[in-house]
Amino acid sequence: MEYLGKLHQAAVEFPQTDIWMDSCGEEELEYGLKRGIVGATSNPIIVGNVIKNELNIWEKRIKEMVVEMKDASEEDIAWELIYEIGALRSKKLLPVFEANKGKKGRLSLQVNAKYYRNKDKMVEQAVKINSLAPNMQVKIPASAAGVEAMEEATYRGISINATVSFTVAQAVAVAEAVERGLKRREAEGLDNSQMAPICTIMIGRTDDWLKKNTTKTGQVVLPEALEWSGVAVIKEAYRIYKERGYTTRLLSAANRNVYHWCEILGGDLVQTINYSWHKRLNACDVEVKDRMADQVPEVYMNELNKIEEFHKSFEENGMKPEEFVTYGGFRDTLTTFIAGYDDLCKLIRGYMI
Repeated sequence: MEYLGKLHQAAVEFPQTDIWMDSCGEEELEYGLKRGIVGATSNPIIVGNVIKNELNIWEKRIKEMVVEMKDASEEDIAWELIYEIGALRSKKLLPVFEANKGKKGRLSLQVNAKYYRNKDKMVEQAVKINSLAPNMQVKIPASAAGVEAMEEATYRGISINATVSFTVAQAVAVAEAVERGLKRREAEGLDNSQMAPICTIMIGRTDDWLKKNTTKTGQVVLPEALEWSGVAVIKEAYRIYKERGYTTRLLSAANRNVYHWCEILGGDLVQTINYSWHKRLNACDVEVKDRMADQVPEVYMNELNKIEEFHKSFEENGMKPEEFVTYGGFRDTLTTFIAGYDDLCKLIRGYMI
């Protein structure tokens, strides 16, 4: 068959390594679906960018909502818009969802990042998002409260996608919470056959944090080692997941370099890749082959093991759940997500006043 780039080749030759589009934009989804994607993710920044890029589609709708929802705040309208976009764009993935009996073909929408400390609010919004379409997946931040919310959401039949997650400790806590939720369902005779829980590890942001941390502390390590930290984390989490047989699958996110794609190719996991990196990787000359079992080069692991924050990232017991929110990557990413959400509300405000 004719391959439409390296990612397309990878999707065909390694169907166990799902490739998703890190966007719910129409152009992005059309591009990806032609090249074998089987899912998509979003967050407040992504949704805001979709609206800006598709303003010719959404400007009229925003103006209509402002008139129709006379007592609504800008946040109310922002969320109605997010829900509408999610419901609409999930339809593009519905054939994949139906063909794979719920295991693939989902669109992830994220709960309000500001709720990261409130289990009940996250669960309530997760129920709402899940009701938008049969193939929704709900992103919940991997804070201590978020992990509790994931168990409850799973029990309620919602396929979760843990986000704001960077470490092995978070990945294990998420998987264990999902197992508890699934067992509660089983105990009541509820069907789990179409459940498809995911735990994201934002491996590029793991790299970002360790680079920022070593700069802040003045620690000197081989710079190339810092390009491998997220890869090391997801490989370790993958080893544990396979050893314990967790239902949850891992998802790599936040691509920053080619290793974030090629070094985990062949694994039974998911890769969500943004539109820009889809194009870059499709045009690259890196060999498509299974590297999931390959070890991170020893020279780089030796360097990474000098960094205290890497141990928090890499070791299963590196942090307790109540410490997840103190991890630098968590703080930085949550701040970015909330800022993106505020930007979306600001855009809506411009049509209200």
